[in-house]
Amino acid sequence: MRFASLTALLLALALPAGAQDAGALGPAPRDAEGRFLNTIGPISHADFGVRFPFFLRRMAGQLRTRPGAPASVANDGTFLRENALHSKPTVTWIGHATLLVQMDHVTFLTDPIWSDTPSPVALGPRRFVAPGLALEDLPFIDFVLISHNHFDHLDLPTLEALAERDPATRFFVPLGNAALLRESGIENIEELDWGGSIAHAGVQVVCTPSQHWSRRTLNDERSALWSSWVVVGKERRFYFAGDTGYFAGFVEIARALGPFHLAALPIGAYEPVAMMKDSHLNPEEAVQAALDLDARAALGMHFGTFDLSDEPLEEPPRRFHAAAAESPLGADGAWVLRIGETRGF
Repeated sequence: MRFASLTALLLALALPAGAQDAGALGPAPRDAEGRFLNTIGPISHADFGVRFPFFLRRMAGQLRTRPGAPASVANDGTFLRENALHSKPTVTWIGHATLLVQMDHVTFLTDPIWSDTPSPVALGPRRFVAPGLALEDLPFIDFVLISHNHFDHLDLPTLEALAERDPATRFFVPLGNAALLRESGIENIEELDWGGSIAHAGVQVVCTPSQHWSRRTLNDERSALWSSWVVVGKERRFYFAGDTGYFAGFVEIARALGPFHLAALPIGAYEPVAMMKDSHLNPEEAVQAALDLDARAALGMHFGTFDLSDEPLEEPPRRFHAAAAESPLGADGAWVLRIGETRGF
């Protein structure tokens, strides 16, 4: 017993401050069939009368353009490749939920998608803005964070390209997702439950809860887990929400691992409300989530890149800025980058 206590103490001291508290965030709940659940239980996706017209509108999107897509800036990756050596804390928006983050001498990607459509077929939702950085211009990627298996977040062609580019790149996924990557020849994978953590090159990577769902085929709903992620280093703490609805877990994550220097939060894909409200944040909820997380700054993402929902493309950042300005986060605490833009944090 004395040896076990000493071991636990040494382990706690070896982790970045706060990371030793992550275990209380898991494990993820499951139903009687073993499928994963949210902490509030089943969530609503609306009825067929809402969903069917929604999917028809997405199909029609192949034939029309929509105004208000995010602006982009040129980025050839030169600064990012040089910065990988000294790792000034930066975040670069590639598009959608894809961010390139450099902090504490590591470089990592979140939910990378370079494909033209987030779909298993070519006729999926169209991409309005090209990725902010070419794959060949990336610096070395230490690891990749995957939040869940929806096609706009787990894009196998991109993951295959990253693994082929450098076999040393690690892929961190929630439970039940590793097999999908292995089928594509990707082997350097770590699979974690909520509350699980793994060390990499001086930072701690923690799998944390979110409120969402998973599906890749007609019969595998909730067979694989969904998550958010926290990266804790000696200099910075970064939170990546992935895709989530508003839930009490933000406060619990902050209690275990916060405060955060930067929280990346989805601010789009919230209409139709009846279909999206349980599994996506609207801009005002994203501001509240940032406050719950005790984040110094919040980065809005997951909007404007793909034709995934009904709200006007330019609306999420406008509402995000307005809500932040009326909150303790403040206007300066709400960041909306141009695609390809790099900002220090």
